[in-house]
Amino acid sequence: MTVSSESPRVVVRSIPDDGRVRAVVAAITPQVDGGRFPIKRTVGEPVVVEADVFADGHDALAVVLAHRPPGAPDWSERPMHPLGNDRWRGEFVPVELGRHEYAVVAWVDRFMTWRQDFEKRVAAGQDVSVDLRVGAGLIVEAAARASDPDAGELRRFATRLEGSAAASDRAELALGTDLPELMATHPDRRFASRGEPELAVIVEPERARFSTWYELFPRSASPDPARHGTLRDVIDRLGYVGRLGFDVLYLPPIHPIGRTFRKGPNNIELAAPGDPGVPWAIGGTEGGHTAIHQELGTIDDFRELVAAADRHGIQVALDLAFQASPDHPFVEEHRDWFRSRPDGTIQYAENPPKKYQDIYPFDFESDDWAGLWAALLEVVRFWIGNGVRIFRVDNPHTKPFRFWDWLIAEVRRDDPDVLFLAEAFTRPKVMYRLAKGGFSQSYTYFTWRTTKDELMSYFTELTRTDVREFFRPNVWPNTPDILHEVLQHGGRPAFQSRFILAATLAASYGIYGPAFELGEHVPREPGSEEYLDSEKYHQRTWDLDHPDSLAPLIGRLNRIRREHPALQSNDGLTFHATDDDQVLAYSKTSRDRSDTILAVVSLDPVNVRTATVELDLEALGIEPGGAFEAVDLLGDKVNLWHGARNRIRLDPSALPGTVLQLRPGRRSEREFEYYL
Repeated sequence: MTVSSESPRVVVRSIPDDGRVRAVVAAITPQVDGGRFPIKRTVGEPVVVEADVFADGHDALAVVLAHRPPGAPDWSERPMHPLGNDRWRGEFVPVELGRHEYAVVAWVDRFMTWRQDFEKRVAAGQDVSVDLRVGAGLIVEAAARASDPDAGELRRFATRLEGSAAASDRAELALGTDLPELMATHPDRRFASRGEPELAVIVEPERARFSTWYELFPRSASPDPARHGTLRDVIDRLGYVGRLGFDVLYLPPIHPIGRTFRKGPNNIELAAPGDPGVPWAIGGTEGGHTAIHQELGTIDDFRELVAAADRHGIQVALDLAFQASPDHPFVEEHRDWFRSRPDGTIQYAENPPKKYQDIYPFDFESDDWAGLWAALLEVVRFWIGNGVRIFRVDNPHTKPFRFWDWLIAEVRRDDPDVLFLAEAFTRPKVMYRLAKGGFSQSYTYFTWRTTKDELMSYFTELTRTDVREFFRPNVWPNTPDILHEVLQHGGRPAFQSRFILAATLAASYGIYGPAFELGEHVPREPGSEEYLDSEKYHQRTWDLDHPDSLAPLIGRLNRIRREHPALQSNDGLTFHATDDDQVLAYSKTSRDRSDTILAVVSLDPVNVRTATVELDLEALGIEPGGAFEAVDLLGDKVNLWHGARNRIRLDPSALPGTVLQLRPGRRSEREFEYYL
């Protein structure tokens, strides 16, 4: 037998494109679902990025955060800084609307590796003459990558490092600050590693982050009970809405209302002549989603309303309800866009046992689904062309996610300032998926979170977990569909406490008015969340000057929101312990820590509550044991507080909550009243 002395042949089936890439980039934050969806920010809001970056061995690394604004051909870069344990951080501030891209890039920095080792050798008193020659070689390589004048400066550095001066002088030159800065400008990035996938952030106007909504029915804007309200009546109402401090005026559908199966007062199935019907039963002989109800006015009136609102600092938000009445032109022109029943009739909307015979849902599984999508996009573009920049979308969770992903992306391609609010009171994962797909803001479960534990748990989820990267809450204490039992039975204090909670827990909130400020609280029947004589089925007339109106409180707190940056973001929300399960305490601090607001709210609409609030002073940036001012912004009183534990007394007959600005004390104790 003959044994070969040759080594066995190794078959290499696959190798990397370049096995010399050594840096590892992992665990990049923020990102949503592994980068499938973009995170969200508003103009001027920093994007803080962290990543795990490391390599084999002990070589130094260079790590940069790359950022490309929408439409830009090139990436800009900013250095990332080590946090310890191989974690790095960097940030950029987007200033353009639209879709931005960002990525983390890292490589082994041969020069800084050399410099770190060189510094140790010098400190140990070793002979570094050869090391100086190695460093000079690295500098010559950098010079070849640079252009003048940097190339010339680098060559001069290399010459001096290899020169005849004393080794100590050359070492001092190598360890100076000028050379590393110049070398960092011309790095060797042949073996750079780029984090995957490249990530995106959608940047929207500030109003996507901080907004204050007021909903009203135009048909109830008439001061004369005998006359249907008009868009011009809404123009006359703008001064009132502006004085209350709202910057978004949301109008339910303003389109023609169908007559077939029109609902009567309190949702009875048979309407009498003259009953106005439900605005969400869209479409009639006058037109569909691009027409205006003839009793409200004309498209010129609508344009005038948008312009007048803008002069008041208010944007008009229009309801986007993708459904049709039986009289909508689409029913005759595109019957295949609706689902047929075995008896040949069209399937109306249902939420068993509720029936909505006056509304036909669109069939998004129609063979002509693409034609339906295109028609609905044209509806949105029509209203954008007439000045609308905000849409409140009715029941988006009953339409396909892919449809919304597509429609919102198509709109933003030409109009990146347009905002969409999702009215989706549904399962959490469905709400979150809609937000990931592009909705700027979302309705929430706030209406049904009424206990201390419920509120703390829910808002911690919204503001302290990854949810905050894509889901912007817009909280409402009431809507035309929801009159919660707390408001039904809690009287004026319940309205006050729910309002203070909404306006201070979240950067965006809304109320359905004038029902809210006037304390509308009677349900259609016991156990129902429907209003008696709801505006959904009635034209109403409201006494805006009623002496019990909450308008003064609403106007004051909205002014506080505008004046205090801490309340304009959902970042920095911290809950503080109290010794009463009916008293909720929480603070918000602005990003630059220049403004801190503490709210303390009683959840008991009947009894006086006296509680000790134990502040997390570290979270507030307040020195333990010191005195600080607690400025009562709703009561025009300045209090001097000491340390973490302070007493609060909340009387629902006066006001069941307080909003305080906390700031370091500057005066003597004798100048202060104490808040007992």
